[in-house]
Amino acid sequence: MGDPVKNVVLVGGGTMGVGIAQLLLEQSVNVVLVEVDKDRADIAWKNVVQGLESKLKHSKLDIDRTDFDRRIESYLSRLQVCIQLADAARLIDPELVIETVVEDPIVKSKVLGEIESSFAGSLVIATNTSSISIENLGRGLLGPEKFIGMHFFNPVPRSALLELVRASFTATSTIDLSVSFANQIGLEPIVVRDSPGFATSRLGVAIGLEAIRMLEEGVASAEDIDLGMMLGYKFPIGPLKLTDLVGLDVRLAISRYLESSLGSRFSPPKLLEDKVSRGELGKKSGKGFYEW
Repeated sequence: MGDPVKNVVLVGGGTMGVGIAQLLLEQSVNVVLVEVDKDRADIAWKNVVQGLESKLKHSKLDIDRTDFDRRIESYLSRLQVCIQLADAARLIDPELVIETVVEDPIVKSKVLGEIESSFAGSLVIATNTSSISIENLGRGLLGPEKFIGMHFFNPVPRSALLELVRASFTATSTIDLSVSFANQIGLEPIVVRDSPGFATSRLGVAIGLEAIRMLEEGVASAEDIDLGMMLGYKFPIGPLKLTDLVGLDVRLAISRYLESSLGSRFSPPKLLEDKVSRGELGKKSGKGFYEW
């Protein structure tokens, strides 16, 4: 393992950005989180605090209120939020910048270019994506050899895996730092070649889509499909409930992308399309395949 990563900038304070921030703070990494405006930055800060407090409350540690507050204060002493990449560059000297904005290649490419122009030095730039081509995103960078995909899993603070996605131009030193970083923050890394859906999303989406088709055909209820996979195949969570947590809109977008790349076996079921069109997006909307 190389030298530990001490300073990280996260660009994007949505669900994944907040989750990554929480995990890094728990692992004694200094974090600057960048959002687009003050309101969103304040919301991101609040969500990080709530995540840290919830994790500590549900831990098995026997601590009183004073110790609880001291621990939270210690975590938050390593967190700063801002609304400009230029501000982030003044606040911290990162070894790693992780982009965690919306799963849209146009938006990501724009943000990645801004990151590269805002930070000098030999830092590594990573994109958190579950399916978008690392090759395509990296082609617009001046230093693509320092670019890598980091596919974190939701919820980040309770996950065990970090899927590292290398493009043809990703340097060995970039991969080595990323593997070391994963180990440092308590995640098990796997390194995969850039291809549609990588390794995990491709398999996960295939199972999820087939579960939706089974529900659509009346093979079994959502609860029984999920229970069958949990008890029969030791899944920690069923594919339909997982789709609710990921977001039906996110799964639909990945399905359409994989369909365009890999063929009709990834065509989205009509039930999925209908639910998304009705705004039934899963946990974040209060209803998906389950009521939340």
